Amino acid sequence: MDKQVEILSKEIVYQGFFRMEKYRLRHTLFGGGWSAEITRELFMRGSCVAVLLYDPYADKVVLIEQFRTGAILNPDRAWLVEIVAGAIEDGESAEEVAYRESLEEAGCEIQQLMVINEFYSTPGAFSEWITLYCGKVDSTHVGGIHGLDHEGEDILVRAVDFDETYLMLENGEIESAISIIAIQWLALNRQKLKRQWGG
Repeated sequence: MDKQVEILSKEIVYQGFFRMEKYRLRHTLFGGGWSAEITRELFMRGSCVAVLLYDPYADKVVLIEQFRTGAILNPDRAWLVEIVAGAIEDGESAEEVAYRESLEEAGCEIQQLMVINEFYSTPGAFSEWITLYCGKVDSTHVGGIHGLDHEGEDILVRAVDFDETYLMLENGEIESAISIIAIQWLALNRQKLKRQWGG
């Protein structure tokens, strides 16, 4: 199959904190030929970074908790337990964002950094491309409230034993997909990571 997309028109339908674009398009079909014209809205999120902060010596994961507008329809669960994450700004590399966001959101300095994976978060409607990292940290003095005031951030930070972190995931206390992916990856790779990073 020769995979092709033809964009017939594009317009910006909303420009605010985020941007939404509307596309008229058609694409080639697996059975041959072209699809009918379809209209889709695309939420323009850009490229982002997420970092699973892990202390291999203490076997602890750094978790953050903050209010999330995307969960506002369940207001009693609108404060999500997550890992550090942030958008890539113009002129920044994904790696630079990992170091910056870890300091801003969790007060953690990354000692070593490795890529876990790269993926689209919600490709049915979002352009967001995620680079997911694991960062080695010292969790000894982790905790407190962090974030940037001018960005309206109010982030509770804590270091949690891996076993407790995984239990939180199993009990449904961690509901953010990127965080779930990261913690499941750590469950599969934890012993190898400890050998590599010590602990």
